[in-house]
Amino acid sequence: MTPESPARTTPAPAYSERLGLTWWIWPVSLLVVAIVAFEILLGFHDVPTWVPFAVLVPLTVAGLLWTGRIRVAVTDGELRVDDARLPVEFIADVVALDSDGKREALGVGAHPLAFVIQRPWIGPAVQVLLNDPDDPTPYWIVSTRRPVELATALLKARDQGKP
Repeated sequence: MTPESPARTTPAPAYSERLGLTWWIWPVSLLVVAIVAFEILLGFHDVPTWVPFAVLVPLTVAGLLWTGRIRVAVTDGELRVDDARLPVEFIADVVALDSDGKREALGVGAHPLAFVIQRPWIGPAVQVLLNDPDDPTPYWIVSTRRPVELATALLKARDQGKP
């Protein structure tokens, strides 16, 4: 850094979470892929022993990492869910949902234009009700392990942006 360039600091997010997989999915998935690789060896005797493992294990690990890649953050006056952005000024209200509430919100009465990022291995969620006349999306439903903290961060960010 040169003396004439000031240090740039980015504020810490008010809320940040990665919607990763639960710990037990990893060993179960690797056990299943090892069994599949062994069964491939039983069916194809000419294949070297290491090939199914060298192919299937890295593919499984990459798939598991990709599945848990989604990040949820409240920062810079917006809710960020993966690559989607929602400015907090368009938030009317936020509802923290438990597992049953999430199931009901995603059930037969769900609005077809709602924006949903749902992970089945994460029970709770938040429902973010929108107040944007130019957007047909009535609400967002986002899985989160800490719905009350996310709802509080969103409402606080929204209230800080109001005059």
